[in-house]
Amino acid sequence: MTCASCVQRVEKALRSVPGVASASVNLATHTAQVEWTDAALSEARLQDAVHAAGYQLLVVEEQQAQRAADEAQRAYREALRKDLLVALVFSVPLLIIGMGFMHSAWSPWAQWALATPVLLISGRRFFRNAWTQLGHRTATMDTLVALSTGVSYLFSTLNTLAPSFLTDRGLVPHVYFEAAAMVITFILLGKLLEARATAGTGAAIRKLMALRPDRVLRVDAAGDQTEVPLAEVNVDDVLLVRPGERVAVDGVVLDGVSHVDESAMTGEPMPALKEAGARVLAGTVNQHGSLRMRAQQVGAATQLARIVRAVQDAQGSKAPAQQLVDRVAAVFVPVVIGIAVISALLWWVLGGTDAFTHGLLALVTVLVIACPCALGLATPTAIMAGMGRGAELGILVKDAEALEKVGKVTAMVFDKTGTLTEGRPDVVEVVGLEDRDAALALFIMESRSEHPLAHAMVRYIRHHRMEEHFQSTARVDAFESLPGKGVKAQVNDIRWLAGNRRLMEEHGIAITEPWRAHEKRWQEAARTVVWLADAQQVRAALAIADRIKPMAGKAIAQVKDMGVRVFMQTGDARRTAQAVAREVGVDDFRSEVLPSGKAAFVDGLKQQGLVVAMVGDGINDSEALARADVGMAMGRGSDIAMGVAGLTIVGADLGAIPRAITLSRSTASVVRQNLFWAFIYNVLGIPIAAGVLHPINGFLLDPMFAGAAMALSSVSVVANSLRLRRLGR
Repeated sequence: MTCASCVQRVEKALRSVPGVASASVNLATHTAQVEWTDAALSEARLQDAVHAAGYQLLVVEEQQAQRAADEAQRAYREALRKDLLVALVFSVPLLIIGMGFMHSAWSPWAQWALATPVLLISGRRFFRNAWTQLGHRTATMDTLVALSTGVSYLFSTLNTLAPSFLTDRGLVPHVYFEAAAMVITFILLGKLLEARATAGTGAAIRKLMALRPDRVLRVDAAGDQTEVPLAEVNVDDVLLVRPGERVAVDGVVLDGVSHVDESAMTGEPMPALKEAGARVLAGTVNQHGSLRMRAQQVGAATQLARIVRAVQDAQGSKAPAQQLVDRVAAVFVPVVIGIAVISALLWWVLGGTDAFTHGLLALVTVLVIACPCALGLATPTAIMAGMGRGAELGILVKDAEALEKVGKVTAMVFDKTGTLTEGRPDVVEVVGLEDRDAALALFIMESRSEHPLAHAMVRYIRHHRMEEHFQSTARVDAFESLPGKGVKAQVNDIRWLAGNRRLMEEHGIAITEPWRAHEKRWQEAARTVVWLADAQQVRAALAIADRIKPMAGKAIAQVKDMGVRVFMQTGDARRTAQAVAREVGVDDFRSEVLPSGKAAFVDGLKQQGLVVAMVGDGINDSEALARADVGMAMGRGSDIAMGVAGLTIVGADLGAIPRAITLSRSTASVVRQNLFWAFIYNVLGIPIAAGVLHPINGFLLDPMFAGAAMALSSVSVVANSLRLRRLGR
């Protein structure tokens, strides 16, 4: 399937089978969901119905469905590539001969020899599809391509084999082989670009599925461990999750203490402490320490599985709308054929001398001048130029729909973590670390900890080259990690504590007024405070936060200036979200939002009539990215987010977002200009080709000049599209 009309035809074919209650076809995943009420209905009958509509239905196990669809798409792209290669090999010399040696006696024969493989090999799909569509009483661009190239080829073949038919009547037997072949070549190029652009929609689904381990360790009542396939896990089974492993199902921790990276599901950059009674989700990563958990939701009931289904459904509902050219083709094709036939009939009835010849020429000329070259090039050339310029500007565009829609966006929803911020904790301010003993103690202790905040502090000390001033050796005793609080140790016979306020209070360390002033200021800015103390007093304090990206505020201001409403949502606490929103200039934000909540918020904005863009970077954003009218993924984020999104912003340059809006609006303008001139060309050219001027001034358009006019219209469309390459320079 290549377009929305394909989906409609397949659905119509499936619904026509007696006993089928409903059928829903997903263009993105190339799959169908069918419900039927007749228990005796066989899958073979469904396959026969789809085959009769001109398509193939593969019946495979659910786990293999995406793979089968990917293989079918890959085979389709490869077939297009081979057909295009054949077309290019023969069309290029054909064009040279047709334009440079048209008056040579051998030229028609050479052109015939070169054009025949293009039509019979490269163009066979158009003729086959046109025949199938004729059987279903429909018409698309394939019908027009088949008719115009077929008639041009047959007429040219007649003039090559029997030129006397026209010469005896005082007419020159022109051939139009190069026009027929180049139309096939251009249309194949457009289809291949479209197929490549829309390929890989299943990759995001596969990567989401890969977040679940294939096998797990199940613990029986006796405490024995057995490795079993994930499919065999049932509700209430006890599982062991070792350090570094992914959680396989949703459940609750029975015993053990560890930090679990839940950023894939919640977007929260700080790993969450998990101990007995805590809930864990499939797809999250256990960082250190083993956990025993009880399975509560397995298989399709897990939150991860629900996200997979939601992404699939959203991708299916976002099937690219049929382009303007395809929509008008159903009307345009019969109209063109009707005009051509009526022109011929009128000539035959009213034409007088040589009426039949003039009628035949009028028929051919109308079909040649209506050849959909300019129409077919109008959108893809502009999209190609726009995508190319976008890549230069740091914007990778997946498909034409995304490039078109981002310019129409009226609301933009930003994820916080990893999108507006760097996505990892960093030390943003310190007090007291000029004390070398304190800095040494902090470095030694945090170097032994696995906590992400510890990594941030070690990274800060190394970045500022502070460790170069430490003593070459340090004696460390009684190191202890205290989950949820911090660490403690003896460093060079001094007891040190590093952690939160709770750790300080438990060990009788007073937070005096000067330190409280720092704490209050940092907490108002939603920063995490880490205290460093010896046995008597606080010696240093650090503020840790997820840094805001440098361009965030400016980019959001530019988006607002373009008339787009800006929102922010995050899984973080309200205080953190409020601080970030205030700093980057977002007035409307939501905090503590789950992935399903992000998608629901996007749906809510769409129901208000807004055209919504979602900007995110994580797996937890994938459902919202898919639900939005256009998804925009940050290039350093999750592969899954990039797979779902229509646009990817290379690196962390948020300034590319307003550039993407400008690019989209410029591209849409060029597409409209191209389509306008292509249609005007047909509106004016077809009547002239039919001979409407002949009764007035005796003018009758020669098919050769019709072919030249068609080529000129194509050149003008391409030239107009190439203006996009200069955008922003």
